[in-house]
Amino acid sequence: MTVVVAPVGGAVVGLANVPDPVFAQAMVGPGTAIEPDREPGEAVSPIDGKIIKLHPHAYVVVGDDGRGVLVHLGIDTVQLKGEGFRLLAAEGDRVSAGQPVVAWDPAAIEAAGRSPVCPVVALDAQAGALSDVQESGQVTRGAELFRWE
Repeated sequence: MTVVVAPVGGAVVGLANVPDPVFAQAMVGPGTAIEPDREPGEAVSPIDGKIIKLHPHAYVVVGDDGRGVLVHLGIDTVQLKGEGFRLLAAEGDRVSAGQPVVAWDPAAIEAAGRSPVCPVVALDAQAGALSDVQESGQVTRGAELFRWE
């Protein structure tokens, strides 16, 4: 079982409310999403593992069990070409859950015309593989978001 923690703090809104059909329809996997607090901060690793993909706007951490978790900082933020993001880790780094990976400013993302909502997705997980998935309420960065059984 893998405990996945919130990479950012804010209001949990669930994947169905993400303004992107790929995430909203769980095409890349199940999970949830967070409407982040509008203050500059750091997005952290959702699990213990190795960063196998790292872009300024998104990253994937794979645990020793081979399970990968995608964190996407905002929607269509790839179009910002890294503006508003600063990498705090490197691809290939081993990280612990809660360790900072990217510094960013959700308010600046919003000001640039993009949604700062953050999908957190269990890549290629089967429907029903997740439990205790938060779909609403507030979450603090580093707090449990869901479990991958």
